[in-house]
Amino acid sequence: MSETNPKTIYLADYTPPDYAIDTIDLDISLAPRGACVVERLDIRPNPDLDIHGPLRLDGENLDLVRIVLDGEVLARTEYAVDATSLTIGAPPTDPFTLEIEVRIDPAANTALSGLYLSDGVYCTQCEAEGFRRIAYGLDRPDVLSVYTTRIEAPKAGFEVLLSNGNLIEAGDCASPDRHFAIWHDPHPKPTYLFALVAGDLAHRADSFRTMSGREVDLRIYVEPGKQGRTGFAMEALKRAMAWDETAYGREYDLDVFMIVAVSDFNMGAMENKGLNIFNDKFILASPDTATDADYARIEAIIAHEYFHNWTGNRITCRDWFQLCLKEGLTVFRDQEFTRDVRSGDVKRIEDVRTLRSHQFPEDAGPLAHPVRPQSYIEINNFYTATVYEKGAELIAMLKTMLGAEAFRRGMDLYFQRHDGEAACVEDLVGALADGGGRDFSTFLKWYDQAGTPKITVAARHDAGTGTLDLTIRQSTDPTPGQPEKVALHMPLSIGLLDRSGRELPLVDVSRGRLENGVVEIREAETSLRFSGIKAEPVLSLNRNFSAPVILDAGLGEDDLLILLAHDSDGFNRWQAAQSLGLAAVKTQAGGHPPNWMSRFADALGAAIAEETLAPAFRAELLHFPSEADIARDIGRNIDTDAIHRARDDILGVMGQNLADRLEELRDRHRTQGPYSPDAASAGRRGLANAALGLLVRGREDGDRIAHDAFRTAGNMTDMMAALTALTHMDTPLRAPALGEFYRRHRSEPLVVDKWLTLQAISARTTTAADIAGLMSHEAFTLTNPNRVRALIGAFAAGNPVGFNAADGAGYRLVAETALKLDPLNPQIAARLLGAFRSWRKLEPKRQSLARDALAYVADQSNLSPDVYEIATKSLA
Repeated sequence: MSETNPKTIYLADYTPPDYAIDTIDLDISLAPRGACVVERLDIRPNPDLDIHGPLRLDGENLDLVRIVLDGEVLARTEYAVDATSLTIGAPPTDPFTLEIEVRIDPAANTALSGLYLSDGVYCTQCEAEGFRRIAYGLDRPDVLSVYTTRIEAPKAGFEVLLSNGNLIEAGDCASPDRHFAIWHDPHPKPTYLFALVAGDLAHRADSFRTMSGREVDLRIYVEPGKQGRTGFAMEALKRAMAWDETAYGREYDLDVFMIVAVSDFNMGAMENKGLNIFNDKFILASPDTATDADYARIEAIIAHEYFHNWTGNRITCRDWFQLCLKEGLTVFRDQEFTRDVRSGDVKRIEDVRTLRSHQFPEDAGPLAHPVRPQSYIEINNFYTATVYEKGAELIAMLKTMLGAEAFRRGMDLYFQRHDGEAACVEDLVGALADGGGRDFSTFLKWYDQAGTPKITVAARHDAGTGTLDLTIRQSTDPTPGQPEKVALHMPLSIGLLDRSGRELPLVDVSRGRLENGVVEIREAETSLRFSGIKAEPVLSLNRNFSAPVILDAGLGEDDLLILLAHDSDGFNRWQAAQSLGLAAVKTQAGGHPPNWMSRFADALGAAIAEETLAPAFRAELLHFPSEADIARDIGRNIDTDAIHRARDDILGVMGQNLADRLEELRDRHRTQGPYSPDAASAGRRGLANAALGLLVRGREDGDRIAHDAFRTAGNMTDMMAALTALTHMDTPLRAPALGEFYRRHRSEPLVVDKWLTLQAISARTTTAADIAGLMSHEAFTLTNPNRVRALIGAFAAGNPVGFNAADGAGYRLVAETALKLDPLNPQIAARLLGAFRSWRKLEPKRQSLARDALAYVADQSNLSPDVYEIATKSLA
């Protein structure tokens, strides 16, 4: 165990800062391996407080040179310095200026938090608490300051000098081999949004004319030679800027918007004001290196970080407990954007799949926490699916209940009231309530209660009176620290179909006709009575996944087959296919092959042949529930080997039954002509490749078909689809294909990541020993987060058989890797341990082995707070 248990921070203990910092002037002098930082802070006591204590500034790994207060150098006896702070015991009671000089060593910063070097490029990551590794400051989100940043560096190797805001001056220094740039950001911001980049970078330039007629310069910076792979990213940025003006009336507010792509980054991207820094995997794309999924992610993440300019930057969060205020809202906004520019039904399916695969297990395990946590040890551990994805679902529910027009009025109020402020969840929900004339005070319970609500629906049809009674019950299982749960306020979207698949009108006896089919429920039990229902209907509930719940409507196979064939709600049509797939695998695993498989195949075959349905949607119908989905549905005493075998059997049967139709779809929709990443083309490729993936499962020569597809693929999307299919087969064709793929792409790190992941997720052939061997491969390094996620992260999250091997080798591998990573990069180490979140759901032997691996980690000394928190909470 860690020698000193880290301190727990509580929301209930929040207090406003004693001091405000109005302006921060930074003078940062860079050398090839070091930096000198001189900061000038204009500080004043918080006028809202009567008593002010000492001035405590956050700082870590800073070599303090001098402190000057109002022009006077402070003596060593006038301040105190420890490992995490600088404290001035008796600061002036009037506004004052503090100048502090420090030296730092970015080259030694393997944690990638603060200022660090990535392939010779200086860059920053200050969220959540990285600024304190650059300079002393009030490193908290409720202290907003106006920044002016002067950067000085050698000309050789550091041709580009960037920071937040607008460039106001640049030129040569007195020394002919050095130059400088001065940037000014007029918009007050917290420390976590500060950014700096310096290096030898190339760029793509463009411009955007805002709705008020201003011309904004757009620039995307990358390693020299890679600017040709930024065209899609630039177009995605312009689409996002135009959409935010149309959908929310939000106009960009600086003269320039910049993106920098780096290869070493703990996150996907960061929304620093005017200077977004990205993991290069979410910027660089070309047909021979990126898949359709990569292009879609690039578009979504660029939109997400741009949308943060208003929901995160102009209005930021008061404290880190309010993280969902910016992240949940901005995820919701990027989801809306993608639904508008691509396919609404497909995007909703993708979002719910992500929620269920990442957030539902989080809610059901020892790491469960509310969307707004009440406490934390290390804030980096709370950049979670609960904060992001579930946080977005809460906004979606509010919009469903308000309607589009009232929701927009509420958002306008939010921007008007809180622009330039550090806000709380109550500020957003209050503005939305006022915009729609509603009371959402009870809805706020969603933000403070962990766990996924379970909705059970009992139906009783009376043919004599033509009425249908629905009894809707909600409950939430206890979670750590919350044994008692309350009923939640949520929208439930309802549809009724007759047995021929025709939609029935919804007339509730007490509410009248339900035009939009949405009923709001608030109590543990809600009763509804519908009239005019002559025959027993089929229930289509929680349409479009109107609430993030686990639903049990008691539907049998016959009901699901009708929904698959006829439901007008695209999401529930897909859900019917998923439910049938789950039932088939669970029945097969129980030793009794389902006797309705032929009817399921017929219904699915008819649906994927419907030309009125978008190809991308039909592709989703062909994607069966994953092994993780099935394990989550089973819920306890999970045997991952049995699930794998049963799913393989069902896929083989379905591939055989649909072979002719799958071949036809693949032939009709496979890539023809030059590659284009547009949504329609991607949808056609998606359908062809989904058909290929299922077809090879049912053919004796499936490995040959997949290998031929691999050899003839003309783009990375088709190549990866074929190689993925081949990787999941136990065939002698697999290894040569993987070898050829690596030889062809070994110089492209982002493609090598795909090669690593393909092997990591292969349940048939990959064990912990194989992963350990790949960790010694020339392509792998423990210091690059992308490599770690591609191999170790993919093995732990995407290979249930290998990770949960009956000998415990998978658990030991991940635990030992996390311990090796912890001194280098605690954030990535802690995220690896998240793979253990569902260990209590396993069968007893695997439970014991997983517990032993976690205990081994927790028992180590000198753990980082990141790893200590995850390990101990997972065991609690």
